Amino acid sequence: MFIATLIAADRLDAGHISEALDRLNAAGCAVVGSGWVEPERAADLMFGQAPDMARTALEGTFDRTDVVVQGMMARPKSLLIADMDSTMITVECIDELADYAGIKPQIAAVTEAAMRGELDFAEALDARVALLKGLDEAAIDKCLADRVMIMPGAIALVRTMRARGGTAILVSGGFTRFADPVGKAIGFDRVIANRLGIADGKLDGLVARPIVDSGTKEATLLAAIAQLAIPPEATMAVGDGANDLAMICRAGLGCAYHAKPVVAAAAAVRIDHNDLTALLYAQGIPSSEWVTS
Repeated sequence: MFIATLIAADRLDAGHISEALDRLNAAGCAVVGSGWVEPERAADLMFGQAPDMARTALEGTFDRTDVVVQGMMARPKSLLIADMDSTMITVECIDELADYAGIKPQIAAVTEAAMRGELDFAEALDARVALLKGLDEAAIDKCLADRVMIMPGAIALVRTMRARGGTAILVSGGFTRFADPVGKAIGFDRVIANRLGIADGKLDGLVARPIVDSGTKEATLLAAIAQLAIPPEATMAVGDGANDLAMICRAGLGCAYHAKPVVAAAAAVRIDHNDLTALLYAQGIPSSEWVTS
């Protein structure tokens, strides 16, 4: 049995659901029924076969509406592995830090190319950090205070999953000086990120080894599955860039969040219109059960 969840950034009504059911029937998906997760915001459509056909039939049908198609078993997830920059927070920290050095445009161009998968991640990270050599360490704390904002829905997603017995791990190709406070503020169990080199109160232009990259994110997911003794189907991974692809493809529910095209094309789930609470609706959790404090 499968579930297609329609999640509207604006509003769903009975007409949308009726049209969606018609589309599933036309695609040969053997419709079973439907029901609300959240009236006018999120609805489940249950069907018996052809999940790929269901996704094709429904995606893009309704304005500002995301579609999540998945198996009914292990729908609530026990493990969340999440990217940080442009996923759990609204900015790319290295780009904002570069602004304090007066070189944001050239750093941001490299970041964008790396996130699209056009550059080797480690090489691109080394090159960008090298350009920050000599920047005063105080710029990190100022950037954190002035520029770093938590993504809408991040706190509800993480705290709700943890309150239901889940584990949440933040794995970032960014830096511990940002990831540690962000992870604490949101409520993650654990944080993994890169370490900036600092000498005499200034950035030394180096990143400590080993670099946290795509392989680290995938390995973290697999290690957590083994440690928690849970099936892969009970896991969720979310990110936006090419270095998130490996973990997204290995997770039970791999989610591309407002992602680069290469990620959106490969992920089983795309969240393009809603905030991160869409991933709670995808698990069948209505807003009355969200934990935000």
